[in-house]
Amino acid sequence: MTKYNLYGSEGCHLCEQALALCLTVLTDEQLKKVDIIEQEQVAHEKQTLVELYGVHIPVLEKLEENSSENTKLFWPFTQTQVEQFSL
Repeated sequence: MTKYNLYGSEGCHLCEQALALCLTVLTDEQLKKVDIIEQEQVAHEKQTLVELYGVHIPVLEKLEENSSENTKLFWPFTQTQVEQFSL
């Protein structure tokens, strides 16, 4: 089963919209909400999540197995785009 991260922050209305939209396509088990404020550093990155995604949230990331690069879908995105992204 493919896993996804949804990067956002508490109180972000766009992030809430993106979460609702994602949950029409993905299951709770597939989708992990990641608060960019609470998660300071990404293990493989030299930048914090705020530096990486602060002006782009919400961001949906598809966690690719056996790949060093994960695919990302930046807001604004539609249900159709999420459906295609999840294939």
